[in-house]
Amino acid sequence: MEIRDKVIALVEPVLLEQGLELVDVEHRREGHGQVLRLLVDRNGETGGVDLETLSRLSRELSDLLDVEEPLAGAYTLECSSPGIHRPLRKPDHFERYLGKKVHVRSRDPLAGQRNFSGTLDAVTAAGVTLRCEGGVDSFIEFANIEKANYEHEFSAADFGKRAVPR
Repeated sequence: MEIRDKVIALVEPVLLEQGLELVDVEHRREGHGQVLRLLVDRNGETGGVDLETLSRLSRELSDLLDVEEPLAGAYTLECSSPGIHRPLRKPDHFERYLGKKVHVRSRDPLAGQRNFSGTLDAVTAAGVTLRCEGGVDSFIEFANIEKANYEHEFSAADFGKRAVPR
């Protein structure tokens, strides 16, 4: 079993009990050590998680992971919100973003390409359909998705109207 899968199996039940969702797990080498990054959000709600929740969670999960030891050697645990360009890992993650812009990277090339950006047009048990530039639809099976994320499209309302000093 991969480290990522071990961590998911250990952490997900704890988060679900608290009304939280494990969005993604990142394990990588950074600098001279390992980093285990857990991306956590409110379960199906908008508004995200606050720093107090993430801090408490970090302490609680650190104790659990120290006992169960899914990683060999020392590592840094980071609990974070998924951010504005939220990763999409599960079918229900994709369903929440129907009609929104997403970016998907496939494991294997489809029609000679691996990167797809477009409007998420459909989600089925088999995969997702993106409406890409020029109205071209691209179907990507879940098994072929290496990485995917929501791509927030900023508008003037996102920045608010600021008075210009005179």
